[in-house]
Amino acid sequence: MTFISWNIDSINAALTSSSDRAKLSQEVLKKLGGYNADIIAIQETKLPAEGPSDNHLELLAGYFPGYKIEWLSSVPPAKKSYAGTMVLYKEGMTARREIVRLGAPDTMDDEGRLLVLDFDNFYFANVYTPNSGDGLKRLSDRQKWDQLYADYLSSLDGKKPVIACGDFNVAHKEIDLANPASNHFSAGFTDEEREGFTKLLARGFTDSFRYVHGDVKDIYSWWGQRIKTSKINNSGWRIDYFLVSDRIKEQIKKSEMIDSGPRQDHTPILLEIDLAC
Repeated sequence: MTFISWNIDSINAALTSSSDRAKLSQEVLKKLGGYNADIIAIQETKLPAEGPSDNHLELLAGYFPGYKIEWLSSVPPAKKSYAGTMVLYKEGMTARREIVRLGAPDTMDDEGRLLVLDFDNFYFANVYTPNSGDGLKRLSDRQKWDQLYADYLSSLDGKKPVIACGDFNVAHKEIDLANPASNHFSAGFTDEEREGFTKLLARGFTDSFRYVHGDVKDIYSWWGQRIKTSKINNSGWRIDYFLVSDRIKEQIKKSEMIDSGPRQDHTPILLEIDLAC
């Protein structure tokens, strides 16, 4: 089976805008359509509470014909058109959507951050982990989210194997970002966030990219938009992951980044694994 995950940074902008950035996003969407993936996970949809419009669905079907769509948007009291997740999976596959509330702090459970589907032989979890924010003002809440998420994923793993993907907003090790020395107090690379990810893996999950590639360096999934040369200089972070239950790690065939060309921000990631749906 083939899985793709991508933080799109606004489905509406990617699908309907005519800006230069949107055109780059549309080229990425065309590329992803060529992979014929079984499941496609999208984060940071930024859709309204009522979800994708008919126009959005029609445009998505143009890139990905023959898919069912599940979505989860930010709803009150959380911010409007904020965060959000979506999963597209091939027609012919059957899945039951899990209703998930972690008991997370603040409005995190209302921000559309965790979309879980129950397939016959595995669970699929698409996550957009909360960012600790400027000045790490949300770090304490983020730590609670990490613990609750790990508990929940472990509970799923107790029933059947799990494939979890998304933007985890953490570079786990120093080799997962270009400039570790200057970022130890930056959101996404604090000791607390890294420890949270270590504890998640210790609950029985494998970072598929490291399983396949070992300690390879200089391969990232995100380059900041504020610095125009960040991607040209490969000054990036690896914060997007496919995790799998330890007991199916030997079935991993491929785990890699998908080249998004000159588009900065997140690049899509891909997992191939021998797994029946």
